Amino acid sequence: MKTNKTIGEYRMRHHLERIMILFLLLGSLLAAKDYTKKREVRHFIDRMVKHHHFNRRELTHLFKHVKYQKSALAVYRPSLRPKRRAKRERRGAKREILGSWDRYERVFLKQIKVNRGITFMRRHKHALHRAYRTYGVEPEYITAIIGIESHYGVNRGRYPVFDTLTTLAFEKNRRQKFYRSELKAFLLMTRREKVNPKRVKGSWAGAIGLGQFMPSNYKAYVVDFNKDGYRQMNNFTDAIGSIAHYFKRHGWQKGMPVATRVSYPGKRYRGHKTGYKHSYRRRLLRHITPKVHFPYKGNVHLIKLKRTGYDELWYGTKNFYVITRYNHSDYYAMAVHQLAQRIKKGYRKKYGRRLR
Repeated sequence: MKTNKTIGEYRMRHHLERIMILFLLLGSLLAAKDYTKKREVRHFIDRMVKHHHFNRRELTHLFKHVKYQKSALAVYRPSLRPKRRAKRERRGAKREILGSWDRYERVFLKQIKVNRGITFMRRHKHALHRAYRTYGVEPEYITAIIGIESHYGVNRGRYPVFDTLTTLAFEKNRRQKFYRSELKAFLLMTRREKVNPKRVKGSWAGAIGLGQFMPSNYKAYVVDFNKDGYRQMNNFTDAIGSIAHYFKRHGWQKGMPVATRVSYPGKRYRGHKTGYKHSYRRRLLRHITPKVHFPYKGNVHLIKLKRTGYDELWYGTKNFYVITRYNHSDYYAMAVHQLAQRIKKGYRKKYGRRLR
């Protein structure tokens, strides 16, 4: 039985919780912005009604109640960022010269990410195996993408996608045109998939689901891999099939190696231009030698990873280039490759077989 003092404390706590909820609701209402007051938004609505047969009243209601996403806009407008954060970023930029791969590696190749990748592969082995049979993309690479993009579904984004895209599309920034196109694709996608646009969460840039696809990628690359009549990147099976489909459409070759580390004279490499944008015939790359047998005959990319005391140099194949179509970064593609290889090794060690 509660004492009078305990009951009193309980009632006070309950009263404070109710006040807090009301305060949050009021704050939410106050934060809402009527974007229909902007002429370009009204023109956008006109075009969506005329060319795509949207209901004008429904669109007007959506744009009348938009939560302005300041933190997303701050990515393009530094003046909106907290001063302390901006100062930290400037200091970080100075340290980026050397050791950048050391820091990147610590973030994306933690052992916990490898362990969870092994668990993910085991839990979704049937969908991964079917994706491999259908598209030829090895399970560990699909798993690594999901691991890096959303930590295997744990972090799919907390931003309301409609509000975020509206903010980025109609508040001044250098990529307004791009985000207006993504907003259009998002509204078309949510209507097609019968989803309430206000209920979809994603990244600060509007990327959605386990694989963080932008809305414009949905129509071309997302597949209904579980055959339930919907194409959803928040569904594990659909996400697995869609990532494999994306890779295949960009030229992934089944069984082709992705990358291998090479040796070169010295500690810092300055011989040729490096990065996925540059491709070379191996016979022209003198004094560069793979550290292990590398049965690949095509052109290669030279990928340089800056460590504190030296540069790591790697050959990247056509499949490495395909990974950069997902995110245009050498470091991103290398993180996917190395995470995939560690997951595959751990899976074999734990379960004694390959998932193919």
